[in-house]
Amino acid sequence: MQRRSLLKGGAAFLSALLLEKGYAGPLIDLNLFDTAYEPIAKGPFEPTWESLQGYEVPEWYKNAKFGMWAHWGPQCQPEAGDWYARNMYMEGNWQYEYHIKKYGHPSKFGFKDVINEWKAEKWNPDELVTLYKNAGAQYFMALANHHDNLDLYDSKHQKNWNSTKTGPKKDIIDGWAKAAKKNGLPFGVSVHAAHTWSWFETAQRSDKKGPYAGIPYDGKLTTKDGKGKWWEGLDPQELYAQNHALSEKSLDNGMIHRQWNWGNGVTPPTKEYCEKFYNRTIDLINKYNPDLIYFDDTALPLWPVSDAGLRIAAHMYNKSIKDNGKLTAVITGKILDENQRKAMVWDIERGQSNAIEPLTWQTDTCIGQWHYDRGIYDRKEYKTAQTVIHTLIDVVSKNGNLMLNIPVRGDGSIDELERKVVEDIGVWMRANSESIYGSRPWKIFGEGPAQEGAAELTAQGFNEGKGKPFTDKDIRFVIKENNLFATVMSWPLTGQVVIKSLRSGSPYHTSEINAVTFVSTKEPLKFEQTDEGLKVYFPDKQPAASYANPLKIS
Repeated sequence: MQRRSLLKGGAAFLSALLLEKGYAGPLIDLNLFDTAYEPIAKGPFEPTWESLQGYEVPEWYKNAKFGMWAHWGPQCQPEAGDWYARNMYMEGNWQYEYHIKKYGHPSKFGFKDVINEWKAEKWNPDELVTLYKNAGAQYFMALANHHDNLDLYDSKHQKNWNSTKTGPKKDIIDGWAKAAKKNGLPFGVSVHAAHTWSWFETAQRSDKKGPYAGIPYDGKLTTKDGKGKWWEGLDPQELYAQNHALSEKSLDNGMIHRQWNWGNGVTPPTKEYCEKFYNRTIDLINKYNPDLIYFDDTALPLWPVSDAGLRIAAHMYNKSIKDNGKLTAVITGKILDENQRKAMVWDIERGQSNAIEPLTWQTDTCIGQWHYDRGIYDRKEYKTAQTVIHTLIDVVSKNGNLMLNIPVRGDGSIDELERKVVEDIGVWMRANSESIYGSRPWKIFGEGPAQEGAAELTAQGFNEGKGKPFTDKDIRFVIKENNLFATVMSWPLTGQVVIKSLRSGSPYHTSEINAVTFVSTKEPLKFEQTDEGLKVYFPDKQPAASYANPLKIS
């Protein structure tokens, strides 16, 4: 029937829109409509924001605090940093110039050809995940696809452009998942491919000047163009998804950011595109059973032009309940409103909240660029272990988790400078993790001058590193069982610190303080409580990795 055909697959989306418009009548019965899509697991969650707001963050995730991420795929092969597959098609961009020198002109050697160069010959997932676990990671996440649209798993809905068929000819997600399970770590996947539609529009361009002026890049090629080439029989449009008109102001390279929420003149994605993304993601969930999915989207993927993301979330939650007897799954998203934060975990990219958040949240950041950049290695510009530890402590004090990416080279290895950072994080975590794992926010998150200069969030985050550096005057608090942990964010040169929030008569801590212990050495410390604050005398000997110094106050 005509009505059935029109509404097929879109019932939840229409219901949500009706609710938003104040419609009080009966909602669409989702069970009326057959679909050709991967089915949603049955359970209490329906694909609406209202239903998903019944979500509760699982305890394992609240307790974990620290996860590590391999944001690794074919864009790491050139070793030229983030968004390579988009920027290599931007005439004049440094990555465009780099691409021409390394591979040739993008009309002749496009990103599909970069994928063919990627072999992952040194990839050892067991060794890397074990390294990360030894550094204190309590969960591990791997890139399942990026905006470049290559699925890094045996994808039945992206049959040719996946890592088992092209590039390394390996099931990357399967390898990471098995390594995480071997190490007893919950496993997450990050999914970014919803934005390929507009993100890859640069591949439709051509040079404006020079010997290749007017010659199109390879973004509009189809199967018939591949005769006699390595990709004969493959359709580049399954990868690039550029068989559509350009979005408004597409030649403005910054417009992609203003159109990230599928507004501001972006060419609307087709239903076929949205449903293929939905099917690919459900297949990923069903095959590899991730505990966590990170979406690089405003709210859920393709919202509000499609309800695909809502259906994925409902499936993930219902499947988790069915498989585990309770809801243990986590889904993260960006730029969430107050109600959306009840339906999933709010993720802040490269930034931190400036307050204790009522609901568990996450920051994701990296010691370099998301995709491996050889220049950062050459210039020795990685974040230090101290910077990572300071971020972790600050985030945890505000009810957050830290997801840290260690960039992986195209061959699947990490360099020795990165390895040293990871190992140094592990030294601190082994001595001090009592103050991190299983903790909860206190009445205030901290004190000191650093917060006075904290930068506000911009878009999905991006305020890290913009404030004052931490000193021994900066303290961060958490509680765990009957103990308060106060972490002094630098070693005091005077040999003592004064914690003003714990002064006599403090409204925050009214009970008597009986003991103060230096967490890393278990050494009891001398202290005195005055009207000025709790004065604590530090050990004479400074321990290794004293980037930050937790005190256990009983």
